[in-house]
Amino acid sequence: MQVNDSQYLNFIQQGLALARQLPPHFSRYANKVYTTHQHLLVLVLKQKLKTTYRGIIELLNICPAVCKRISLTQVPHHTTLIKFAKKLNGKLLSLLFTQRKAHTVAVDATGFEMEMRSFYFRTVWNSERMWKTHEFTKLSIAIDTTQQTILRYVIRRKRRHDTLDFQRLVRDLDVAYVVADKGYDSKKNRNFVLHTLHAMPIIPMRWHRNFYGYNKGKRKINGENYHQRSKVETVFSVIKRKYGSVLRARSFAAQQVEVICKLIAYNVDRMTTLSMLLIRGFQQSL
Repeated sequence: MQVNDSQYLNFIQQGLALARQLPPHFSRYANKVYTTHQHLLVLVLKQKLKTTYRGIIELLNICPAVCKRISLTQVPHHTTLIKFAKKLNGKLLSLLFTQRKAHTVAVDATGFEMEMRSFYFRTVWNSERMWKTHEFTKLSIAIDTTQQTILRYVIRRKRRHDTLDFQRLVRDLDVAYVVADKGYDSKKNRNFVLHTLHAMPIIPMRWHRNFYGYNKGKRKINGENYHQRSKVETVFSVIKRKYGSVLRARSFAAQQVEVICKLIAYNVDRMTTLSMLLIRGFQQSL
């Protein structure tokens, strides 16, 4: 296999193209040894390889091809990455999720376990003392079911009801259908999709079976597209298997950055896969 055919180098190329939507430097007075794009890509690569700050720096030291693709003239110290990660926030990284148009959007939520307390400590060891905890960082996402890419996300420190984040996930999207499970069933959410987004909500009602409410014409909504909701479960499964389901960070701000980097890594992987499929299809058509 040639070096240019490496999946990791293709991942880096797609990641740099996405990271260029951010400014190259946070401040005009920065030393400009590294760019924001380079630092962010290394953080995303850290999640893809499921390693630590020290681990990703060690890998860069022994992989000159990766450094060359990132245009690194020198490998940064691991503390440089830590300081850069502290400057990031969810509002800035949300600029990397710019896609607004999709035919069908699926919404769901999941949790990420924190590494600071092991499962044994939280359940078995303290079972007699009733110190069992269910702490986790909650992630809610909206995905494009056609390309299976993440469009929007909401991260919370602890468990909250799903309906609180529904409108934040879909409010600026241009869609035809919004699919969600019974946890998002509410009159407010349905009216928001119908009258604000001018889309069709396919959300089953909690106390009914195979009933999805009424549309603007007071006719029953056909729920034949409800099976599209399973694709968001597939996205969660891929993220946790490929990039890890446990968060290493201790503070909530650092946990947010860690989760968002996982989402960026997933989107970049999807874009790389889709572009490779398009190239193969074009080559076969010749």
